[in-house]
Amino acid sequence: MPGWSDERVLEVLKHDVIFVAREKGQPAGYVALRRDEGGVIVVEQLFVAPGHERRGIGHQLLAHAEGYAIAERARSLRIVVEDANQQAQSFYRRSGFVPIEPELLELILPRAD
Repeated sequence: MPGWSDERVLEVLKHDVIFVAREKGQPAGYVALRRDEGGVIVVEQLFVAPGHERRGIGHQLLAHAEGYAIAERARSLRIVVEDANQQAQSFYRRSGFVPIEPELLELILPRAD
């Protein structure tokens, strides 16, 4: 799969905050997050396991990431999405992300009190 590297996945999982989605007790996906400079939380990876697609898992993981970022008082949530990945581009845009660079999307977050 283009852009996929088992080594990168394992390296990210060692350092990031990970939230795992489960469906009927089975892992259904995960989102990996890291804090970046300037009050930004970066979505390093959002993965929905095969067989669990189109069930709202990605939306739930993204909502959890957003809630975590707000609780951490982050200014925004960002993700890099390849231009060629139109399905992912569309998913994030429907979720409120806007492009700030050709392959970088951002969601400005409300401030937690």
